[in-house]
Amino acid sequence: MDTEAWDHLLERQLTMQNEMRERQMAMQIAWSREFLKYFGTFYGIAAISLTTGAIKRKNPAFLFPIIPLGFVFTYQYDLGYGTLLQRMKGEAENILETEKSKLQLPKGMITFESLEKARREQSKFFIDK
Repeated sequence: MDTEAWDHLLERQLTMQNEMRERQMAMQIAWSREFLKYFGTFYGIAAISLTTGAIKRKNPAFLFPIIPLGFVFTYQYDLGYGTLLQRMKGEAENILETEKSKLQLPKGMITFESLEKARREQSKFFIDK
């Protein structure tokens, strides 16, 4: 294969990987939106019920569960319809630019030699048994 053919093949692979990433992200957003429908219904019923209970029993402690449930609801809404993904993307770009050392793999990058060494050791292990 000539260099141009390899470049074309690599470009196709990168395009395919990006397409798969976009589909996975779309599924995550869709899941969040679907979850929000069910959780929103639960949250609404719980908020009304707990508020009613707090008023009838004159006990504001009934309102406490609304607070953590509100955080979950807000997070899911932000993920599904808000700007959470854009903020996460910005933070990820910042990490890639300014905190590269936190992304290093233990023992460095995997090499062909290290894979072969692990494969030989594993096959030796199975042969010995």
